[in-house]
Amino acid sequence: MGLTLQEAVTDLYRRAREQKAKTSTKRLELLARYCVQELAERGLDGAAMEPELPGFARPKDWDVAWFHHGKVRLAISLKSLLANISGAVPNRVDDLIGEAANLQLYSPETVIGYIMLFNVEEDEHSKKHGSTWSQLLQERLRALSGRRAPHWTIGTIEAFAFVEVDFKSGPNVVSGDEPLHEMFDTLVAQVRERNPDLPNA
Repeated sequence: MGLTLQEAVTDLYRRAREQKAKTSTKRLELLARYCVQELAERGLDGAAMEPELPGFARPKDWDVAWFHHGKVRLAISLKSLLANISGAVPNRVDDLIGEAANLQLYSPETVIGYIMLFNVEEDEHSKKHGSTWSQLLQERLRALSGRRAPHWTIGTIEAFAFVEVDFKSGPNVVSGDEPLHEMFDTLVAQVRERNPDLPNA
């Protein structure tokens, strides 16, 4: 049996809450492995974890990437938002735009996915925005996703998955894994559309 989303979230909970690894680069290692597995199940074998990808301004390590003919064709960024929600939401949106633009200005045909694990335990209403922070973040992620040829808008992405977790009483996955499955389906479809020489799944 393959790796599950629940196992990846449990590992994140253990590292973040029990080991207090607030900035560890390994916090989302199992989630990256889950991504590699899901891509392989859809016919994109051999995705790499933490590869350095070239960019317009500078090279940058991405969480997961898939290559074809030696060139990156798909990149996925993984983020977890577990605390300090009001301060982190704007930063995460800026991160997305900057990461995507840096890669796309170098290689505009690259398909990009963005996964956000959001701890609803810490969610709260923002008077300034008239919504909760989770609602605001999802709204902005939707506005920045759906990038398609030939209108390859720099700084936007092809698809995202907003995964709700609740760490109040343990590593609980609230949203299930359907958002991730939908995202992987979209990403792989876009890779195949832009690389017609790929064999059928």
